[in-house]
Amino acid sequence: MAPSTTFKALKASLESGRFDPVYLFHGADDYLKEEKVRAVVARATEPTTRDFNLETLRGAEVDIATLGTALEALPMLAERRVVILRDAMAPKKAVRERLERYLAAPAPELLLVLVVPAGAKPDAALLANANVSVVEFKPLVDGDLLKWIDHHARTACDATILPEAAELLASYGGNDLALLAGELQKLAAFAGAAPIDKVAINAVTGVRPGHTLGDLLDLAAARDTAGAMALVEEVLSQPKQSAVTLVMALAAQTLAIGWGLAARARGMPAGRLESEFFTLLKEGGSVYTGRSWGDAVKCWARAVPKWSAADIDRALPHLLAADAALKDTKVSSEAQIVTSLLLAITPAASRRRAA
Repeated sequence: MAPSTTFKALKASLESGRFDPVYLFHGADDYLKEEKVRAVVARATEPTTRDFNLETLRGAEVDIATLGTALEALPMLAERRVVILRDAMAPKKAVRERLERYLAAPAPELLLVLVVPAGAKPDAALLANANVSVVEFKPLVDGDLLKWIDHHARTACDATILPEAAELLASYGGNDLALLAGELQKLAAFAGAAPIDKVAINAVTGVRPGHTLGDLLDLAAARDTAGAMALVEEVLSQPKQSAVTLVMALAAQTLAIGWGLAARARGMPAGRLESEFFTLLKEGGSVYTGRSWGDAVKCWARAVPKWSAADIDRALPHLLAADAALKDTKVSSEAQIVTSLLLAITPAASRRRAA
C-alpha cells in the first residue's frame, strides 16, 4: 500500500532536502498543489544546474520515447534530477505501462512528481504502489486556512496580518487561495509597514465585519429574518459567493439543526452539541458550511432551542424548491429567490403561531 504523506512529512522533507523517490500530488486544491511543486523544485535542485536537471512533461502529450529518456537520464553536476509529470492520469496506455515499469523500481538519483489536476482521480494501482508517496491536497478550512493566510502574508508579501483581519479575509475569499494571494498583495501595498487590519480589509475588498455570509447564516439560524434579508444582496456581490452556494449553506445548517433537535430529544446534553456537530462534519466530508467549522458548530448549537422539528420539516421543501429554481436558466433574480426562501424558512415566532 502506498504511504500516505502528510503535509507535516512533506514539510520535513522540504526542510531536510531528503525526499522520497516518487510523489503523487492529487486533490481539489490546485493552487496549494502548485505551491508545493515549486517548493520541491526549489529545494531539490540547485539554481545553477536547474536547467539541466529539471524536466516538465504533460501526460496528454508525452510519448514513450520522451518519458523513457526523462526517466533514464542521469543528473548533470548534481546529485539528482527532478521530473514533473503533469496530468499524470492522461497518458495513453503504452506510456502508462512504461511509467508503471519505472515505478516498480524507481532510480535513487531521480525525484519524480506526478501531478493530478483537481477533478481527476488517480487510479487504484497508482495509489497502492508502495514506491509512491501520496499527498492529497484538500481545500484548506478553519485554522489551516488562517495559518496559510498568515504564512503567505509573511513569506510572499513581506507583511503581517492581524488574526481578526485574517478571519475577515477568509470570510471574503473562502478557500480560493489564488484569490486570497492576490488580495494579500494589494493589502500589503495598502498597509505599508503597518499590520493588515480589518480597516485595510474593508478598504481593499469592501467587505465589512457583520456583513459576511457567516453573519447572514447566523441571523437565519437565530430566526432574525429581517436581519438576514438585509444582507442578501451584499453577500451575493462578494467574490466566490452565489445564490446556489448560499442555499447550500442554508440547507446544511437546517439539516444540522434538525439533527441537533433529534439528538436533544434522545437525551444528548446541550453541552455536547458542538463536539458532536464537529464529528458530524468530519464524517460528512465535503459539507459546505459557508464559514469555518468552528463558527458553524457554535451557531448551530445556539440555534437548536429556537427551532422545532416541525420548523425543519417545513423548511426542507422550500430549500429544495429554491435550489431547483436557481438551476433554471430563466431565473431573473437570484436575490429575490433567496429573500423569499428566508421568509419561508425563518418566520418570526408570532407568524409561526398564527400559521
